[in-house]
Amino acid sequence: MILLLIFFALIVLVIFWFNIPYSPFKNQFKKDLTKQAQLSEKFLREASNAVYAKEDFESLPPLIQTYLEECGYIGSLRKSILQMEYKKVDFSLGQNRPKLKIDYSQVDFANAPVRLAFIDSKMFGVPFQGYDYFVNGKGGMKGVLAKSFQLFDQTGEQMDKAALVTYLAEIIFLPEALLQNFVSFNQLDSHRVEARIEYKGLKACGIYHFNNAHEMIYFSTDERGQTSSDGCIENIPWEAQCREYKLYSDGIKRPTVFRAVWKYPNQDFIYFDGKISSVNGETAP
Repeated sequence: MILLLIFFALIVLVIFWFNIPYSPFKNQFKKDLTKQAQLSEKFLREASNAVYAKEDFESLPPLIQTYLEECGYIGSLRKSILQMEYKKVDFSLGQNRPKLKIDYSQVDFANAPVRLAFIDSKMFGVPFQGYDYFVNGKGGMKGVLAKSFQLFDQTGEQMDKAALVTYLAEIIFLPEALLQNFVSFNQLDSHRVEARIEYKGLKACGIYHFNNAHEMIYFSTDERGQTSSDGCIENIPWEAQCREYKLYSDGIKRPTVFRAVWKYPNQDFIYFDGKISSVNGETAP
């Protein structure tokens, strides 16, 4: 009888642990986020003006200038942080693996190439959490099960570059970052701009593709190696696809759907397919 009571008590404790909001892993993400936000806010306070003027972007290619103007960034408040939230994203850890429904928080900073992202989900009812990061020139990806048991912790040069090129793909929605000296641009034609980034000896590049409405509809690169859960790396073309642009509550036009795609020779593998729920706290209809 005592053993049975202990068994049921353990079950109750496990269920309680699985369902409370607190997680040591997520708590670390929040601490890292607070630290980087403080650095970024100090950087923004040193800016010469509070809102963007057309003249601020004169050094950028005409296509990017037109994109920023037509999407409503001119006259908007300067921001040093881009925070995008997703709910119930279709997410896969690899080909021929079951898909998860995840909540995803992604934060990019303008003062330096820094990106933090957190995955919150469940696998067969057990909490699964992931943490992607690029800080101080180093990238990595961690995953834990049941808030405590580490599934993977991937680091190395390929992860550094993959994280850096992901940051490059996303800063088109963070104009402050486009003005920094660690990025450079070259307009290829009326619909494409090549972007390059260099930081702490690490380099990456890709191409922004725009439609006739001057919306950035996808970013493509051959420099983002795919790392599987067993640590193997493949160099496969990658795209960050942006769809269904709408006017957000702050008056800026942004995409509301984002997909991350590996472009295999025989098929496209969409491993992240989600609807953006908010950007910097702003929502779209």
